[in-house]
Amino acid sequence: MPPLPISVCLISGAEALRIGRTLASVRGWVAEIIVVLNQEVNDGTEEICLQQGVRVFREPWKGHVLQKNSAADKASQPWIFGLDADEVVTLELRRELTDLLSHPTDANPGVAAYSVPRLSFYAGKWIRHGDWYPDRKTRLWRRGHAHWTGLDPHDYVDADDAVRPLRSPLEHYSYDNLDHHVAKLRSYADISAREALKAGKKARLADLAFRPPWRFIRGYVIRRGFLDGVAGFQIAWMTALLAFLKYARMVELERESARLHKAP
Repeated sequence: MPPLPISVCLISGAEALRIGRTLASVRGWVAEIIVVLNQEVNDGTEEICLQQGVRVFREPWKGHVLQKNSAADKASQPWIFGLDADEVVTLELRRELTDLLSHPTDANPGVAAYSVPRLSFYAGKWIRHGDWYPDRKTRLWRRGHAHWTGLDPHDYVDADDAVRPLRSPLEHYSYDNLDHHVAKLRSYADISAREALKAGKKARLADLAFRPPWRFIRGYVIRRGFLDGVAGFQIAWMTALLAFLKYARMVELERESARLHKAP
């Protein structure tokens, strides 16, 4: 069977320890794989990509949204699949995509894109409840009918027509350990705070006081994160902490800006 008419598009930093598994999950059955690699990366990620027949483009970091759109702009196939360097396309999802796209007659006219559930592996187990599941993401779209948007680092695909759900999951290997998770929280909080302020948003005391506990209650109780045991409890608290850090960082940046404007 010929490869599916899909361009798989990734962006990547220093991901030599993980990207090989990601590329192996799509190599051989899609027509094209494109990786936009951060300009400064020198950990061997590029060599791994080239060994697997990937088209690699070196670019300065422009932020998640712009970088992902840059990768998608390079696609040559009629369908684009957006993938992250810490994700894996499962055999079930591969079969579903094959069934969808291997027939010459388009069974779904008017459909611009498809979403997939994302199943995360965290603290030694698959997370099936809480804020992290089903974590549905739009990842497959017709070229020219969708683009990446959102406030960094929370990007998402915006399609110009209907989005239909696929059943099979995309695996997500989110964090290597607790240190990795905490480091990412600090980075994401800083990026989110800066982007929110750039968009004209303001941090209020109510955001600091109520958003973090609400995030915990939503993920752990309402969305039944408690069914994932200790891992579910940890995820709920980390999600709450991310909310607190984001708004606390916004307050800090606002104060810094005010001091700079007052300086002679």
